[in-house]
Amino acid sequence: MIPRYTRPEMAAIWAPETRFGIWFEIEAAAADAMAELGQIPQSAAQTIRQKGSAAQFDVARIDAIEREVKHDVIAFLTHLAEFVGPDARFVHQGLTSSDILDTCFSVQLVRAADLLIADVDKLLAALKTRAFEHKLTPTIGRSHGIHAEPITFGLKLAAAYAEFTRARERVVAARREVGVCAISGAVGTFAQVDPRVEAHVAKAMGLEIEPISTQVIPRDRHAMYFATLGVVASSVERLATEIRHLQRTEVLEAEEYFSEGQKGSSAMPHKRNPVLTENLTGLARMVRAYVTPALENVVLWHERDISHSSAERMIGPDATVTLDFALARLAGVVDKLLVYPQNMQKNLDRLGGLIHSQRVLIALTQKGVAREHAYRLVQRNAMKVWRGEGDFLTLLKADPEVHAVLSDAELEENFDLGYHFKHIDTIFDRVFGAA
Repeated sequence: MIPRYTRPEMAAIWAPETRFGIWFEIEAAAADAMAELGQIPQSAAQTIRQKGSAAQFDVARIDAIEREVKHDVIAFLTHLAEFVGPDARFVHQGLTSSDILDTCFSVQLVRAADLLIADVDKLLAALKTRAFEHKLTPTIGRSHGIHAEPITFGLKLAAAYAEFTRARERVVAARREVGVCAISGAVGTFAQVDPRVEAHVAKAMGLEIEPISTQVIPRDRHAMYFATLGVVASSVERLATEIRHLQRTEVLEAEEYFSEGQKGSSAMPHKRNPVLTENLTGLARMVRAYVTPALENVVLWHERDISHSSAERMIGPDATVTLDFALARLAGVVDKLLVYPQNMQKNLDRLGGLIHSQRVLIALTQKGVAREHAYRLVQRNAMKVWRGEGDFLTLLKADPEVHAVLSDAELEENFDLGYHFKHIDTIFDRVFGAA
């Protein structure tokens, strides 16, 4: 986790103090269950919970023990015993390290997902506000980067809203898939621990039961989780890239907010660069980079190995922290985005009316002209506009073959910008719901 791109609430989920606190809660819940089943003394379970809850786990002390024993869970249990005393012999009975590590990882990923869902909600709110603000702000739609037909800026934002609505649904599904508990002992057979202990711990930690854990929770669950984060990151980059393009000097239909005193370049005082959305592009690349190791972690030897462990110690915190920061930054960009309707209109007019070529093509075919011939009639006039030989409507009116089919009034009717926006309400109702 790099502090520059880390927000405190998400970072706290991955702090060592939080991890050891979760480990203790798992161990204490297991002891509670064993006491209820008569497997350990009730007084021992009470002592474990009371003394462990009051303890301030010393990260440096645990690290020092680990340097000697070369095992993180044993180091923690040794330190816990220093607080609990003789009843510590009843801690971790029948459990294996993966029971603690994997269940803790599930708790952390669920908590991280909750923050990411909240992040998406804030982004959705910003997108909805700006989409309705510019619902009927005309702008040019582009395909292949080339002017196509008119749309509205609100439609661009509505499309992003719909995409992040799907993103939210995916994160919710990923949260559910990874939110499982495994307390099944060595190789997952429950030989040394009653399945009822697992059920108790799962409920205490707010998780579901993993049906079959083979000692570790199957990593296809985690792969889906991190793949979902990668998809969400791609959606972040898609919107960021759109804004970057719109901020280009030659386009300048929208741009990032430029604050008082902000400087865009160390060399050129005039610069206003899309630094935030460029940053988001880079962050998205990093989140996607964590998907591959998560997929590779699915493949473990037999009932378990720890080839996944080192990767997860990095990708768990880094992927969630990075996406958390990116979503929050994107929400801020959208909320403060500077929009320039005049430049949008200027760009709409840039091609001298060519954006209405399809309407003219259809009008000719509706008057009986074969489609291929109608296409040639429209295209030959359009190419003259591309060469700077006039505007499209004037050229069409002057073309004898076109004018023989369509009157001046009929041609002018096909250059109505508002025609393209007659179904905006329908689209908005689909995206945002009917009022």
